[in-house]
Amino acid sequence: MRADPRTPKVGVVGSGLVGSTVAYTLLVRGVHCEIVLVDINRAKAEGDAMDLNHGIPLAAPLSIRAGDYADLADADVVIVTAGVAQKPGETRLELLQRNAAIVADVARQVVRHAPGCILLVVTNPVDVLSYVAYKCSGLPAARVIGSGTLLDTARLRFLLGEHFGVDPRSVHAYVIGEHGDSELVAWSLAHIAGVRLPELGPTWEQAVHDGALQRIFEQVRGAAYEIIRRKGATYYAVALAVARLVETILQDQRSVVTVSTYVEDWQGIRDIYLGMPCVVGWSGVERMVELPLAPDELQALRRSADLLRRAADEVEPIIAAHRPGAAGGDGSLPSSSGVGAVSAAGERRATQ
Repeated sequence: MRADPRTPKVGVVGSGLVGSTVAYTLLVRGVHCEIVLVDINRAKAEGDAMDLNHGIPLAAPLSIRAGDYADLADADVVIVTAGVAQKPGETRLELLQRNAAIVADVARQVVRHAPGCILLVVTNPVDVLSYVAYKCSGLPAARVIGSGTLLDTARLRFLLGEHFGVDPRSVHAYVIGEHGDSELVAWSLAHIAGVRLPELGPTWEQAVHDGALQRIFEQVRGAAYEIIRRKGATYYAVALAVARLVETILQDQRSVVTVSTYVEDWQGIRDIYLGMPCVVGWSGVERMVELPLAPDELQALRRSADLLRRAADEVEPIIAAHRPGAAGGDGSLPSSSGVGAVSAAGERRATQ
């Protein structure tokens, strides 16, 4: 439970399809918070706020308004969805150069006004852009989180549940690595009711060994491309994933969720963000779950990390231009004068 009794504040930077749907989802789920929508197109943010407010009598009592970066002061969580959308046939990493400068600038602007926030990055390619946000914000790595493979994991569990005829919430399996083409499933650890998939018994034996699992993985990996080809964008399921993360943080649930997190040095993977199961609560990422992967899975994860590392190297000039202390701003955090949720060092209040 949070020690601070005030209403939590959640900022959404980027009021496009994803950002506005995140706000809508928070409203419908009844997440107790104040929502501030920030967008370069102020009229769009104002229109979304008006539209959402008209639904409050039919949903949950909360505050939704449009604002600027200064209105994010005191924010507990700031969700970054700003950026250009993925085009049909375009990989997430091809989006990198177009979105890295946007996220770098957003991160630095946000932390000037909300140094005590948790920065939740959703813009794609989310792993590299979470790394950009971490390097440019000056925040501790635990407080810069990417939506990562949470949606991929949900897609996997849905398809496995459908395949095996069980509630997907009873399926325990993780997609890890890049939120993109190099992601992988930790099949060696996947289970239903504590029984690993290859050991489910003769009733389900054919379902495991007829190549269905590989086909399911291919469906998961290609899901975004198929949705974008059909309707131009994905936003419903990702909004649910982000709302789940916001609940986990604000309610200090300490849930295990697959998010993009900073890996400093683990199993040969160094200085990069990628999707891994993590314990997430009020302070952000409390710890990464160090999965006992099979040798082939670990090698695949290292390959995914290497790809992300090379992509991060490509945007190093952007990071250098926006990191704290770079030209164009001293990158210093504001004092806590008049900002009740943070100390002068930008620390979050303790929980109790």
